[in-house]
Amino acid sequence: MAERAQRSYFIVGIVFLMFFVLSFLTNILGPIIPDIIDSFHVSLAAAAFLPFSFFLAYGVLSIPAGFLVDRFTEKPVMIASFVAALAGALGFATHPTYAMAIVSLFTIGAGMAMLQVAINPLLRVAGGAEHFTFNEALAQFVFGAASFVSPLIYAYMVSHVSESGGPVLRMFARVTPAEMRWVSIYWIFAAVAAGVVVLLSVLRFPHIERTKEEQAGKAETYAAMLRRGMVWAYFGCVFAYVGSEQGTADWISKFLMQYHGFDPHTVGASAVSWFWGMMTAGCFLGMILLKAFDSRRVLLGFAACALLALTAALFGPATVSLYAFPAVGFFASIMWPTVISLALNSVKEHHGSFAGILCTGIVGGAVVPLVIGRLGDAFGLRWGMLVLYMTFGCVLSVGIWARPIVTNARFTDRERGIESTS
Repeated sequence: MAERAQRSYFIVGIVFLMFFVLSFLTNILGPIIPDIIDSFHVSLAAAAFLPFSFFLAYGVLSIPAGFLVDRFTEKPVMIASFVAALAGALGFATHPTYAMAIVSLFTIGAGMAMLQVAINPLLRVAGGAEHFTFNEALAQFVFGAASFVSPLIYAYMVSHVSESGGPVLRMFARVTPAEMRWVSIYWIFAAVAAGVVVLLSVLRFPHIERTKEEQAGKAETYAAMLRRGMVWAYFGCVFAYVGSEQGTADWISKFLMQYHGFDPHTVGASAVSWFWGMMTAGCFLGMILLKAFDSRRVLLGFAACALLALTAALFGPATVSLYAFPAVGFFASIMWPTVISLALNSVKEHHGSFAGILCTGIVGGAVVPLVIGRLGDAFGLRWGMLVLYMTFGCVLSVGIWARPIVTNARFTDRERGIESTS
């Protein structure tokens, strides 16, 4: 009963809103990579340093963010995360250079790392451990919806920002270089981040007291956890999943342009948008399946289908490739929530510390796209993207070896009147 008293639908709603804004701000990297290459005349590997700088911040900031949450609670850390995002967006919007893009994305990434560390354990406490897999899938649904929207806004801004447009479009035209209208999306990011800072500042959070197990813990706690093989296994799978997600999304537009001649501003941006849109649709199906089946079995099926879709995207003709990339997003949809929930539900204590370690694994989103870019420069982008077979395969393996203490709540459990435990 004590745990149930901690639950708060208001907090769950706030967490979902944060996932929406987090996704809106961060998943524009794929559509802008062709523009970065063209505007700053850089190689594939240099372009890959953009997601590298963003996700590197997760590797640097995730564990320190856990200590900040323990010291100052969630709300101040969440506000600070969006202050960082605001600073990063304004930095690039006012000074659009390649070097500033690197600094800007690292700053935004630092903010989003702090946000992720604060909201994932918070969702587990506020929504209940046995519903965590479902709530994480619902959060991924919200995440995918925002990722669907941001590339469409980007494509609209590139096509319509001009001195002859409406008042808002003319304003954007005056503050962005004529040859780089795509930079206007960063002004929108800055406005969104500023709005969230104001919103979080005026909202009153109900008090949710974390148990000792939910807190980030001390340095000795991290050291003890890092001596456990299971912790490293889940860290590696989070690394692999985020690398798979970003390694696919970041290179879709460039791949379709290079191998099939599609315009990156229209068809390429639309394909990236549909990648995230299909991830949203996949989450909807995934939430239903997670109420009917063990999450490990659902993960196995979706991961296998993702590998088949990836094969069609990389080696199929133009039309097949155009539709297969979004299909990869559909089947990747439940990977993050399932892996995270299986991980946190596999330990009896120190969930806050474990969440910090897992969020550090998000640095995979920095490494994998960079590896793909370097291999792409040497052997061709198609062959560079073969790395994704290894990373998606790693995620698939979780469905085989995971042994959670608490399994996902299913309809059959309710009918039989039992708790969801292994």
